[in-house]
Amino acid sequence: MTTATGLNLSEEALATVTAEVAAGAAEADRTGALPLAGLAAAHRAGLLTATVAARYGGPELGHVDTARILIALGEGDASVGLLAANSLHVHRAQADRDHWPADYYADLLSREGPALVNAIRAEPELGAPARGGLPKTIARRTAGGWSLSGRKAYATGGAALAYHVVWAVTDYDRVGHVIVPADRPGITWIETWDHLGLRASNTHDVVYEDVHVHEDAFVEIPRVDGVYHDPAAATGLAGLGHPALYIGVARATRTAFVRFARERVPSGLGRPIATTERIQAIAGEIDAQIAQAETLLFGALLRAEHGDDILPQLSLIKVQIARSVLAAVNAAVAALGNPALTRHGPFERLLRDALCIRVHPPQEDTALVAAGRRVLEGAR
Repeated sequence: MTTATGLNLSEEALATVTAEVAAGAAEADRTGALPLAGLAAAHRAGLLTATVAARYGGPELGHVDTARILIALGEGDASVGLLAANSLHVHRAQADRDHWPADYYADLLSREGPALVNAIRAEPELGAPARGGLPKTIARRTAGGWSLSGRKAYATGGAALAYHVVWAVTDYDRVGHVIVPADRPGITWIETWDHLGLRASNTHDVVYEDVHVHEDAFVEIPRVDGVYHDPAAATGLAGLGHPALYIGVARATRTAFVRFARERVPSGLGRPIATTERIQAIAGEIDAQIAQAETLLFGALLRAEHGDDILPQLSLIKVQIARSVLAAVNAAVAALGNPALTRHGPFERLLRDALCIRVHPPQEDTALVAAGRRVLEGAR
C-alpha cells in the first residue's frame, strides 16, 4: 500500500523499518542515548510526518494508518515509537486546526532529518496535568510577543526536539500553549531521566528562563461556560496512538519468545521447547492477548470511521489494551524464568517498556471511575 504522497505503508515496508529501528534498541536502552539511528530510519520512510496536512504537502493519514505506523515503530523500539507518537499527535492537531505561527510551522517542516516536536506539559510540583490543576509556567506579555518562564518535567525528546508546545498560564489569567523554537536562548535541559523503561526517550526536565517568542505563538484554550477544561482530561481518537506503540512491544515479545522456544534445547528434553505443549500453550496465550489488543484498537478506530459514537468508551478501551499488552509480555517472562530476566536478552527490556503504558492518560483508576459514574447515572 502506497499513499498518494509516496508513503509506503505495506506490511513489508513497515517490517523493514521495524527491523532497522530494532537494530539499535538494546544499545540505546543500555546507554540512555537518543535512538538516532532508529529515528533516522523512521524519517527516511516518511513516518515521522505522516499526519502532516495535505495543504502542507503531507500525507494527512487517518487514525488507522497512524496506528499501524506506531505499532511498527514500537515493535522496533518503544522509545522511537513514543517520540514518533508525540510528533504525529502535534502534526495532527495542526492539520485539524491551524494554530501555529506560519513561519514556525514552515520552519519545522523544512528541517532536514528527524524534526521532533512534543507538547511539554507536566511540572515537578503539579505532576500529571490530567489530574487537574494549572501550571506555574507563565507567559508574560512583552512589547513584541511573550516571555516564557518556568520548569517542566517529563519532557520527552529532550534536546533532540525542534519545537516545544508548552502548557502555560499568562499574566492575564489565560491558559494555553506556547509554541517555542528549541534553539531560543533561555532554554536549559536538566538530565533527570533515569527510568525503568523507555530509557532512550530522553524524558528530561526543562527550564525556560525569559524565553521570547512571537505574539501569535500563544494559543489559548477557550473556557466553556467560564470554566477551563484541560485537553489532557478529554478523550479522542488520537489518544489511542500511545497504546498502539505498546502493542508493538507485545509483538516484539512474541517474536522473541518464538525465537527462544525454537532455539532452546534442554539436554534432558533433547528437542526444542517449542515442541512441548506447555510452551505451545504459552505462545497461544501471548497471541490471544495481542489479538485482543489489536481488535480493540482497530475495532474502535474503524467504528469511529463509520460514525459510531465510541467516545464514552475510549478510556476503557485504552485500559483494556494496556491490560492485554501487559498480560502478553508477562506470560512470556513468567514462562521463561531467568532467561527472560537477564539483561543479555530482550525480554527484560520489553517488560520494562511495556510497564510504561500505564503512565499515559487517562490512567486506569480515573478511566474506571468516570465509566462507573456514567453507567450508574445512566441506569438511574
